[in-house]
Amino acid sequence: MKTYSKMNPIKILSIFTIALLLTSCSKDDYKLGSEIEPHLRFNFLVTSANVPLEYPTVNSMLIPKDTYVNSSVKTLKVPVALSTRSLKNAVTANFSAVSSTGDNESFTVNPVNQLVFEGSKLTDTIAVSFDKRWAANQSITLKLETVSDPEIHIGNLNTTYPNDTFKIDLATITTNYTFPVNQIVIKGEVGETVDFKVNFPNGFFPSEIENATIFKFQNGFEYSLTHDDYRDNRSSITYHLTLLEDIQNDDARYESKITLVNIPNYNATGSINLTIVKPIKSPRDLQAWPASKFTDPTNAFYLTYGEHWFNNNGNCTWQTFNALTFPIIVTKDNENAILYSDKGTANPNDDVYHDAFKIGFNVASGTNTVNSFGLKRWFSNESNSAAISPGFNITSALEFFPANGNSKTEGTVLVIPQDITIGSSATNTHVIAISGDGTYKEISNGLFEISFELKLTNEKLFGGTVSTQYRMYNNRVYTKPSPLSIPCPKEVTL
Repeated sequence: MKTYSKMNPIKILSIFTIALLLTSCSKDDYKLGSEIEPHLRFNFLVTSANVPLEYPTVNSMLIPKDTYVNSSVKTLKVPVALSTRSLKNAVTANFSAVSSTGDNESFTVNPVNQLVFEGSKLTDTIAVSFDKRWAANQSITLKLETVSDPEIHIGNLNTTYPNDTFKIDLATITTNYTFPVNQIVIKGEVGETVDFKVNFPNGFFPSEIENATIFKFQNGFEYSLTHDDYRDNRSSITYHLTLLEDIQNDDARYESKITLVNIPNYNATGSINLTIVKPIKSPRDLQAWPASKFTDPTNAFYLTYGEHWFNNNGNCTWQTFNALTFPIIVTKDNENAILYSDKGTANPNDDVYHDAFKIGFNVASGTNTVNSFGLKRWFSNESNSAAISPGFNITSALEFFPANGNSKTEGTVLVIPQDITIGSSATNTHVIAISGDGTYKEISNGLFEISFELKLTNEKLFGGTVSTQYRMYNNRVYTKPSPLSIPCPKEVTL
């Protein structure tokens, strides 16, 4: 494959960028239409958010870095690229990895010291894994030393940005963990196993976790807990919860809670409570499908609209909100599963099932949050980041119970009891228990209204439990509810 310099003036959008590129490239880089001298260099790219791109992901608009400040203990992957045509014979290159402190035991590199390029494989990767906490101001320097083909130049064809070395500056480590979900529903059968994860956004050291007690328990039934081998995975740990007793009384709700606790060097952040629940079972006809009245899976930006009775400059008024609303995707064997789509195929393995009786609120993509239940109005200084306030995205929020088990127009509704986490910063978060109930009804052709009370419980924020009235609609065109003659909550500071 013939290689031309990516720094082509035709593609440059600013005079500043042209000047920068002209000073960093040699004349050889502009031999358009002829073969450029083969050269080997580090090709480490980062996004605008300073997140490294892992090969084969590339971006021709990014300039390779020769240094990177690393505060994560996840494996760091450093690509090395060879600019030439496809190779007839394999080429090897040797490199060194040296710590500034002389401590070469706190990290390992793979491969040990040799890269291989062959055929059309013109990029190889050095994986730097961290085995223990590093010293302050430590750095690791990778250097391309030799190459088996003497015709191949080590480094770029210029002296300004040779990229023949790559320096990893090791910054202060921040390690924490969180639950990606806050609730799991079980059937209640003895021997039933459900899996859940604990996520480590910046990775972890296995030696620091293997004997640590990261959970506290509030158990309403008996179960065992095991986990996968996590020595080769620094991003999450998968746990397996196996039920040791039968809890299938349909008239009772069973609940156990697992809470993440702080340990030395690791802080519990975001969602720190996971509730495993076997809810009360109520006979319901799947064909009633009330959840479908409040979702539209064909529209990733479908909204439901709401009003809540809340304080506004000293007066109680109905205040509006909206939130992106989604169905709950379940497996075929879920008791509330209804077939949403067979994707036009006879293959049952690609069928999509939804929970006929539950809906939730979430972002379509990204790391921000939606305004579930208008909760952002409850606080004056909330963070909108899902990492700090995951409770604004309530992915399983409301459950419907059709009248007589089969009504398609009305019934009762439950705010699914759960703990949510909302904060102003990573060091200031609060766990709030939510619950509530009410009714739903088709109030005009195709227009459904949900009327319910929402309760929030937190001793520090509210001195206990506070509540207010809500109305939610599946269409933005509705009549404003009549004023109520009851008190209303007011905004609090987290």
